[in-house]
Amino acid sequence: MKRALVLGSTGQDAGYLIELLLEKGYKVYATYRRGSTDGLFDRITHLDGKINLICADLTDLGSLEKAFKEVKPDEVYNLAAQSQVWVSFSQPTLTHEVNYLGVERVIHCVKTYCPNAKLYQASTSEMFGDVVETPQSETTPLNPVSPYSVAKVNAHNAITRERKEGMFACAGILFNHESPRRGIDFVTRKITDGVARLKLGLPQRETGKSYLELGNLNAKRDWGSAGDYVRAMWLMLQQDVAKDYVISTGETRTVKEFVEIAAEMAGIKITWKGSGIEEEGYDQNGKMIVKVNEKWFRPNEVRLLLGDSSLAKKELGWEPQTSFKDLVESMLVSDLGRLERCMNNGKN
Repeated sequence: MKRALVLGSTGQDAGYLIELLLEKGYKVYATYRRGSTDGLFDRITHLDGKINLICADLTDLGSLEKAFKEVKPDEVYNLAAQSQVWVSFSQPTLTHEVNYLGVERVIHCVKTYCPNAKLYQASTSEMFGDVVETPQSETTPLNPVSPYSVAKVNAHNAITRERKEGMFACAGILFNHESPRRGIDFVTRKITDGVARLKLGLPQRETGKSYLELGNLNAKRDWGSAGDYVRAMWLMLQQDVAKDYVISTGETRTVKEFVEIAAEMAGIKITWKGSGIEEEGYDQNGKMIVKVNEKWFRPNEVRLLLGDSSLAKKELGWEPQTSFKDLVESMLVSDLGRLERCMNNGKN
């Protein structure tokens, strides 16, 4: 039986990956970082008793060494990270410590305790930053514009270095991928949670206002499904030769399109007025329900991120299976159900 070690078990992707690994017959070990907030394990509660949880932190070499000594994995999936781009501008040192130096610690542990293991590193389309070509592929130059993407580029280069030295180390350059398990501070969940609140007549989570506040409505992203993308991670470690692959849908949507589709599914028809930071959205009754707020703009916005995953399709046999509309619907339905349960329990 293969042994897999998943670093970062409490994030969005880990639950889907662990489910896949269990279906494939793996014995799964997963690390978590100790936290003081409730709901730390909400995304993997349904896996209780099926996996082995280990407390470890990418900033603490001793805890990582202990985990690797115990597990001696055949496959290592590093999904642990400070994952929010906007946070990296206020916490650049922490982001560097986790997203780059943490990966160097993982590499050290693989080389020391399981040198024959295969290592997957979660890279990101944010590394393309101020893009020099569209669409972006494995050969597109990296041009990061945030502390988050700079740290991820450093980690990506470390993976390339070790692969040249003989380690089976590869990176998935994953474009934006979402799910009902997406963190609620990310724009896609902010939208589906916000639209669900509009539908149910509830105040917005962060502001308590009757309308949803968003940043750049014209920002474009290549959005896919987390469930589809973890399958690509697994496929990458089943190859005989380690390579990096771009994983994407090859289609872009704006934040505004995301809002419109979610609203339509909730029975809300949006009419837009104004432009830029003055833009506002109104429902069919003339009530303002969406407003732009400069507070939510990134200091440095990336330009058009559009992935070319033709190599993954050719060599891995990977294809995205979830349509954009199905993705939005799954997130909206989940948030409606969650909020309705909260309302029934006297919470919102």
